[in-house]
Amino acid sequence: MREGVILRCVDCKNENYITKNDKRKEKIEVKKFCSKCNGHITHKQKK
Repeated sequence: MREGVILRCVDCKNENYITKNDKRKEKIEVKKFCSKCNGHITHKQKK
């Protein structure tokens, strides 16, 4: 079953993106653009 998750910037802790992830999979970690940091920063799944 897929559930909605929020991605949070590692540097500024700003919650920028909403995506879907399978409950049984590992936590998401991707590089995405952060408008507050003004660059491509690693975003991790919020707990």
